[in-house]
Amino acid sequence: MLKIYNTASRKKEAFTPLNPDCVTMYTCGMTVYSFTHIGHLKSYLTSDVIHRYLMLKGYRVRQVMNVTDVGHHLSDADEGEDKLEVRAKSENVTPWDIARRYERLFFTAIEEMNIVKPEIVARASEHVPDMIDLIKKLEENGYTYMTGVGLTYDTAKFKDYARFAGLDLDNQKAGFRVDVDDDRRAPWDFALWITNKPNHIMKWNSPWGVGYPGWHIECSAMSRKYLGEQIDIHTGGIDHVKIHHTNEIAQAEGASGKKFVNYWVHTEFLNVDGAKMSKSLGNLYTPEDLKARGYSPLALRYMLLKSDYKKPMDFTWASLHNAQNELVKLWRFFEAAAHVLPGKIDESYREKFSAAMDDSFNTPNALTVLSELIGDKSVDMPAKLATAHYFDRVFGLDLENAGYALSRLEEFQQIDPYDKQKAELLLGGRDAARKEKNWAEADRIRNEIDRLGFVIVDAPTGSFVRVKTYGKAGSVSTGL
Repeated sequence: MLKIYNTASRKKEAFTPLNPDCVTMYTCGMTVYSFTHIGHLKSYLTSDVIHRYLMLKGYRVRQVMNVTDVGHHLSDADEGEDKLEVRAKSENVTPWDIARRYERLFFTAIEEMNIVKPEIVARASEHVPDMIDLIKKLEENGYTYMTGVGLTYDTAKFKDYARFAGLDLDNQKAGFRVDVDDDRRAPWDFALWITNKPNHIMKWNSPWGVGYPGWHIECSAMSRKYLGEQIDIHTGGIDHVKIHHTNEIAQAEGASGKKFVNYWVHTEFLNVDGAKMSKSLGNLYTPEDLKARGYSPLALRYMLLKSDYKKPMDFTWASLHNAQNELVKLWRFFEAAAHVLPGKIDESYREKFSAAMDDSFNTPNALTVLSELIGDKSVDMPAKLATAHYFDRVFGLDLENAGYALSRLEEFQQIDPYDKQKAELLLGGRDAARKEKNWAEADRIRNEIDRLGFVIVDAPTGSFVRVKTYGKAGSVSTGL
């Protein structure tokens, strides 16, 4: 039985969907004002693993992801300038231009990570009428009041506001939030509709005046539109618990009077060399940074799968390098067996895999099962292939297309074409030497190919060369 660690209860709970025929799932998406970094991808990988495993268990999954292209300020508390407008001004383009550019880059990044695109991708800017409708419902239910900033949510009216995040509101410092809006009845009350920014570029008419929605309302409104008033699973980063997801619950349940989410799944931070990722430290890496140094996006996926999503993880170039080397070994194993037809899935290993994944999506243990399967001499190759391909429906490591994955990886290595051509010519001489049983000459040629930076793969269908070492960890271990 699948058990999910639920942030709301701080324990693992047996999974029972609201509708046994279809699991509903909402994923907090990107604010598309800048590049996706690898910390974001850790969170989206968690959602992808959940989606893939539920599908493997036979569920239909209706997943919605928002794209925040309006209304996300420099602070998660709806303070400061709009992130998209700040970027647009700096690049002398419109916020719409910024949003579409970084949205394209985001979906390219998740595609390269083999993250399944959600069934529904909802742009905030295209759902403002839905947000207005939800705000109207909150107003009818007595949860709102006006301030100089705009329409505000009265958290005192929602008695369970502090429960989800375990907030100690009596001792919580207001900080600069009171300075932003002196009319707020409590520092943690938050904006639903902002009307005091006449120079804001992205704005709409509303019953409360011309303005734009607060950030938090978009997820509640779009989840409600596509998934209904109650959903099974809501995913996101651990940083959303105290403000964004707390406010989502207040909005959704204030409007419906029903429990909003049954299972909350949060991904812990990805740190870099022991420090939090930040632009100021120069350690905020993007997928393009990894590819420029010879690393496949799937190497990052493999590295993240080796960690527990519920625990913080430390990224180093050395850890990525080691992960890529391990993944290359996997790919080479399956590439060498490409001529074998998959057989029947080994049931004992399938049970081990399911036991790991049923334990709140424990991918580190599930990868250990894959390693045991590969090394088990009592399991024949057809069964190994079938079972590994079954596992890979969750892992998403392209094990079934290992040769292609290796070829794609070599594109990132900046290999001298002349060296590879020379290695391939030498390989022809080695094959001839082996046919003549001239083993000394064959070994000499193998060593020469090795010095060029390649290894020989001897497969039943013929021999070919592959790059020997992937990535450049030795020269970049200290970071940018």
